[in-house]
Amino acid sequence: MKTFLHFVMLLIAAMVAIVIGVVIGNYGAWYFSWVIGTIMIVLFAAAGGVLLDTQEREVAAKGR
Repeated sequence: MKTFLHFVMLLIAAMVAIVIGVVIGNYGAWYFSWVIGTIMIVLFAAAGGVLLDTQEREVAAKGR
């Protein structure tokens, strides 16, 4: 019985994924690009913040 319920849950998840794919249609690639681009912007901003902190610490250490 447990296996059957697991199968039904996966079948429902597959149906939802197919419906979402049909609704999104040609815009799927655009949404994927938007999500990946947003993630990259956040990662670059975080890396820039880390580099700025490191540079400020080095300047403060040289000033002592």
